[in-house]
Amino acid sequence: MLPLPALAIPAITCHCFTDRAYDPARPSIADPYFLATTANSFFSAAFGVEKKSIVIKKQKGVSADDLWIGYWLAARSGVDPETLLEQRKIKGSWRQVATPLAIPVKSLGGRVAETLNNNFADERLTNAVVDELLLRFRFHSEPELVILRKAGAGNQELIIVALIAAKTGQPAIQLYRDIKEGRTSWGALLQRAKIEPPDIQSEIATLIKTASVFSSS
Repeated sequence: MLPLPALAIPAITCHCFTDRAYDPARPSIADPYFLATTANSFFSAAFGVEKKSIVIKKQKGVSADDLWIGYWLAARSGVDPETLLEQRKIKGSWRQVATPLAIPVKSLGGRVAETLNNNFADERLTNAVVDELLLRFRFHSEPELVILRKAGAGNQELIIVALIAAKTGQPAIQLYRDIKEGRTSWGALLQRAKIEPPDIQSEIATLIKTASVFSSS
């Protein structure tokens, strides 16, 4: 077979990591993997989908923003997420996709509803979705979440720092500041919390299950 021209090859977002274990000699080398796998584990448990399927979608070029938003709207509308992701491509904005769904604000979430109404960029909408989930599953309190966001924490960081804080009993904001100021790494913090990489998914799932049971009782 002749090679395809470069422009004909679809763009694929690489979601593969060569470093997946903590190395004390290079303490930050595997941090991108720890951040990604923790976020994927949270997504999987929050939406009840296989983690592998999310990783494959990202490898095929579906953005993290579209996945968070699409699955959030799907969970609240009953529409298949694949259908919503396809509509996003056709309509050009999530606001155009969400409006016909007529999801009540209470179900949609105040943060998400406000962001959609103001037609903010997808990144802002994704942050709103992640914030709603973090609060719903008690990964952070509202004041803590506000402080962490103001300190510059992104979605992946908010998820992993909540996991480590839950395991160690240390304040999430102090853990994040230690990272931001270069005093430690995510790999080192996971080691200190006695969380091995293969156990991240089950640890996240346990936190979400516990919060769900607490909320329903």
